[in-house]
Amino acid sequence: MKTRERILQASLALFNEQGERQVTTNHIAAHLGISPGNLYYHFRNKEQIVAELFSRYETQLADSLALPVDRGLVAEDKVHYLETLFQGIWDYRFLYRELEHLLLSDPALSARFRPFAQRCIAQGRAIYQGLVDGGILCAERTDPQAMAINSWLLLTNWVSFLCSVVSNEPGQALDQRLLRRGVHQVLALERGLLTPEAAVVVEQAMADFYQPLPGLDA
Repeated sequence: MKTRERILQASLALFNEQGERQVTTNHIAAHLGISPGNLYYHFRNKEQIVAELFSRYETQLADSLALPVDRGLVAEDKVHYLETLFQGIWDYRFLYRELEHLLLSDPALSARFRPFAQRCIAQGRAIYQGLVDGGILCAERTDPQAMAINSWLLLTNWVSFLCSVVSNEPGQALDQRLLRRGVHQVLALERGLLTPEAAVVVEQAMADFYQPLPGLDA
């Protein structure tokens, strides 16, 4: 594996485990057993590393939100979209754990994040419209734009919720099972909009992704 790729993979692991603010370029270099100068040959600063990781997350999320080209949406697609979206959030969880700090401290990243979020919401609207067209969500009661925005709010704030409300200790590592509970939460928001045919699939998925939240669930 080339040094540049090793730097990116190590940085992502360290950011996810310790938080981006706690990790310096010297920490990354020491973790890899290379000199700081070697790291700076590939990345001038930590902001460049974060920018490259964000680019990879953008690509992963765009792939996760793609609509099928040869068929309409079915109930299983609804669950699959959420599962892959939360997997992406897990893979790059440092972004959402420290999103406000990252955007405030890096104007270039902030300028990229706004259109990225707008694209995601627009694609989410297209997905919700596809679910209406496919008979999964009730057309009379579903507002695709509102659902896309609500889902984005829950998706992007779920890590912060777990860290600030559910976690018992500051800096405690995230539990992937609790993060995947987010799938259950989004599905619960839409429960009353499901057509009877889709309800069976979604109810099973809600059960599969349920994980008790310490201090909140009985």
